[in-house]
Amino acid sequence: MSTKLTEATDRPVRPVGRPAARPHGQWKVDGATPLNGNEEWKQQDGGLNVRERIEQVYSKQGFDSIDGTDLHGRFRWWGLYTQRKPGIDGGKTATLEPHELEDSYFMLRVRIDGGQLSTEQLRVIGTISTEFGRDTADLTDRQNIQLHWIRVEDVPEIWRRLEAVGLGTTEACGDVPRVVLGSPVAGIAADELIDPTLQIEEITAKYIGDPELANLPRKFKSAITGHPSQDVVHEINDVAFLAVRHPELGIGYDVWVGGGLSTNPRLAERLGAFVEPHRVADVWYGVTAIFRDYGYRRLRNKARLKYLLADWGVERFREVLENEYLDAPLPDGPAAPRPETQGDHVGVHRQKDGRFYIGVAPTVGRVSGSILTSIADALEAHGSARLRTTPHQKLVILDVAEEHVEPLIAELDALGLSARPSLFRRSTIACTGIEFCKLAIVETKATAAEAIAELEHRLTDIEVPHPITLHVNGCPNSCARIQTADIGLKGQLLPDGNGGQEPGFQVHLGGGLASVDREEAGLGRTVRGLKVTAADLADYVERIVRRFLDERTEGETFAEWAHGADEESLR
Repeated sequence: MSTKLTEATDRPVRPVGRPAARPHGQWKVDGATPLNGNEEWKQQDGGLNVRERIEQVYSKQGFDSIDGTDLHGRFRWWGLYTQRKPGIDGGKTATLEPHELEDSYFMLRVRIDGGQLSTEQLRVIGTISTEFGRDTADLTDRQNIQLHWIRVEDVPEIWRRLEAVGLGTTEACGDVPRVVLGSPVAGIAADELIDPTLQIEEITAKYIGDPELANLPRKFKSAITGHPSQDVVHEINDVAFLAVRHPELGIGYDVWVGGGLSTNPRLAERLGAFVEPHRVADVWYGVTAIFRDYGYRRLRNKARLKYLLADWGVERFREVLENEYLDAPLPDGPAAPRPETQGDHVGVHRQKDGRFYIGVAPTVGRVSGSILTSIADALEAHGSARLRTTPHQKLVILDVAEEHVEPLIAELDALGLSARPSLFRRSTIACTGIEFCKLAIVETKATAAEAIAELEHRLTDIEVPHPITLHVNGCPNSCARIQTADIGLKGQLLPDGNGGQEPGFQVHLGGGLASVDREEAGLGRTVRGLKVTAADLADYVERIVRRFLDERTEGETFAEWAHGADEESLR
């Protein structure tokens, strides 16, 4: 049926019988009446309220006593997800109900805003892992540390130990403001523009755990950096603040909004506004409150800020922010220049005080409680008491005197953390995968580790002009940021040629975030039918890297080559 226009208004007249557009569930537009079951239970009892029940009821009566809505919903507000039951293959991920997939154990996410840790805090996490988590620990690409095999009976004691050293799990998951990413070299790098620690502390002190912001449409991701390497993956956060020098107002921040990946990736956009340091918390609150008040709540798969920004555009978003949520407009500001150094901070670097910081790479973020405790011991033995997690599944060790640099590097290397890693040990990240995640289809950590070891053996004869990133994800949700990797792998099951299936990956090529090697972020390219089995992963990566080196023109990066190459060269 066609739509006609009236002469008076030139607006479409809705044909008879066509229903009005369904509301998006925007509180400031449609009212706060819940439009789905998820929104109903969040209004009935907020996620923060479940802590008392965990401490007073569930930890005493055990897993079977947990209310289903608490278990699959509110527990996330305190960093708790049920983990995948061992032995369930990836083919059943989409066919079984959550209670059929889950074990009676939890993943516990320790929230580490800005990635800032003391050795005392690290030792507490390590001890919790060894005592309560079967010695598991993973460094995430959101600067957190995740433990597994946690029993609900042990959660109150774990919280007590974490909070005694200034850590916690508050809003580490859920429809809330998640951890605030911060530069791993905040306050210590000789070339940083500004230390964002005060801004991160103001945001977290004011707003994390505040019921006013504890019911967002979905998760909300933030990042702040004062370092010119742009080391907090700002283009894929809901809101990010990037240090910049204003020609008249001095050093402050360029603000970005609306980034996110998952199954429908969208890169953040600049608002074109300059934010002075003392206004960062207010602007952060304003953007978060826009998401709370105007974000789409009816459909979960449309409930991220990126969808609102796509519909509104940057100009309207900034107008609403300034007119409804700030006490004064923001001045226009310049964009940050292209980074001149790598943002993973791997290697040895001099601090502004003359000492050194050392960036080390474990294999795809996999460590253990024992390793974490040993790291704390090694640092203290060499005069350091501080370290940082990174958005790249790495660790940065701070405050190392020159005479301790090489001895400490040797001790860390013996623990599996290299300050001088190989090409792919440095640049590979992997999500949790089918080992623990209920959404995963394939194994990731072990698959990636095996591929790295094989590639270290096979590629000793090559020299590449820049790092080549390899990101391995166990499902389409892109926790490992597959669309922004040189080589991104999305887990799926592939035909094995004998009527069955085997684990494998769809391949994305040529993605990346702003860095030394590229002017701006861009998403990877997919080639129809380009898939690789897990067993053939090392073969494929070796083949594509060697082909790149053979075919590239002078100065051409892997991403540039991948986007311009013919499809046959990419297979």
